[in-house]
Amino acid sequence: SAKKMCIYVKKLQSFCMCVESLLITWRMTFFIGLNFNLLTIIFEWWYFRKYGTSFIEQVSVSHLRPLLGGVDNSSPNNSNTSNGDADSNRQNVSECKVWRNPLNLFRGAEYNRYTWVTGREPLTYYDMNLSAQDHQTFFTCDSDHIRPADASKKPKMNQTFTMNTSYILLAEEEATTIVEAEKLFKQALKVGESCYRRSQQLQHHSSQYEAQHRRDTNVLVYIKRRLAMCSRKLGRTKEAVKMMRDLMKEFPLLSMFNIHENLLESLLELQNYADVQAVLAKYDDISLPKSATICYTAALLKARAVSDKFSPEAASRRGLSTAEMNAVEAIHRAVEFNPHVPKYLLEMKSLILPPEHILKRGDSEAIAYAFFHLQHWKRVEGALNLLHCTWEGTFRMIPYPLEKGHLFYPYPICTETADRELLPMFHEVSVYPKKELPFFILFTAGLCSFTAMLALLTHQFPELMGVFAKAFLSTLFAPLNFIMEKVESILPSGLWHQLTRI
Repeated sequence: SAKKMCIYVKKLQSFCMCVESLLITWRMTFFIGLNFNLLTIIFEWWYFRKYGTSFIEQVSVSHLRPLLGGVDNSSPNNSNTSNGDADSNRQNVSECKVWRNPLNLFRGAEYNRYTWVTGREPLTYYDMNLSAQDHQTFFTCDSDHIRPADASKKPKMNQTFTMNTSYILLAEEEATTIVEAEKLFKQALKVGESCYRRSQQLQHHSSQYEAQHRRDTNVLVYIKRRLAMCSRKLGRTKEAVKMMRDLMKEFPLLSMFNIHENLLESLLELQNYADVQAVLAKYDDISLPKSATICYTAALLKARAVSDKFSPEAASRRGLSTAEMNAVEAIHRAVEFNPHVPKYLLEMKSLILPPEHILKRGDSEAIAYAFFHLQHWKRVEGALNLLHCTWEGTFRMIPYPLEKGHLFYPYPICTETADRELLPMFHEVSVYPKKELPFFILFTAGLCSFTAMLALLTHQFPELMGVFAKAFLSTLFAPLNFIMEKVESILPSGLWHQLTRI
């Protein structure tokens, strides 16, 4: 009776205390959740206005989907796994095709001189091996090992051609100055022209002579191109431009040497921007392969029209004009093609000697371009300032560069591995710039995780969380209570009473 009533009253009191603590906890959780939702909405609006994409979507696609094992839904479910792997490997090989550097230096006169001075090897074994394969392709043909019908002419032709290749290798490998290399190339030119004329007369006699004529053509073009580069390095730029133009007119179909990139660099040295624009109009075509030289030269010409008067403060107030917008779009296009170039042009990263082979859209191509074209950007007033203010905006336009591009195909994921093979070990290979998350984004993510954990614990352990909440609040206000007690003990009671009334 009375004892049972006391038990029931105690249980009722404990139940009321549990309900009260639960209500307090849920009120606190609701208040935190409401503030968090408000902060999330404000942050999403700010992030979308600044970066043009949703933060939640970006986190879901970039981080959560790989953790959950997400795959591309566009791929057919019934596809064969082995075929898919083979297609992926073929795509990687095609994307990471290595190209001959059109502006490669001379080994004896430039690369070896760097080794003598610094003690470092500027070329990797992989790069030099590719050059040996190129020389074998350019300077030999299948008919060299087959005896032709006219055996009397064969020894003489072989002897002449061997002399020609010897001159070329001496000019490339042994000449210690550009002047010596030019003399050897001029001797090789005399022999190469005689071989070319002889094989040109015999090219229709058989397939063997036709192969020899293709080989002699490649050798002649190689020699003339290197002679033009010697003239450019020795300061005879106009003579080099004439030699390159004549070579492109005489052999218009030999695009594997990319002589137009040598021509663009020489014309920029002469500050002949009208001719540069004419060359770009011919080679910057949608059907032709792009390069950093083409994209960044086009951006330089667009920037040249507005860079001398460009001011980021004035542009933010009044907006971009049509010419400024065209220049910014050209810079974004160039940066999308090769995002590593701006750091070298802005001297945020030190340059090294360019390799003999480059990977398009990779760090090796960026080094090769900036090594020769940095001076041309510096010569145009304000061009580097415009590049500095606008180049990073490209990454906001392309939030997922490995999956989808804006003007070009997605950025290849194999460039870092290939560049590591092409560039020396003492150079730090550049990778695709990753966005650095601001502190507010990290703070919001942490607040989101903390609120979710707090809600889960409150749902599972309401009584315990109520006790923790009271203890946390009492601990939080303990310093304030301590200060208030000290103030009460110091101040007179009447003065403190008047202050509390106020």
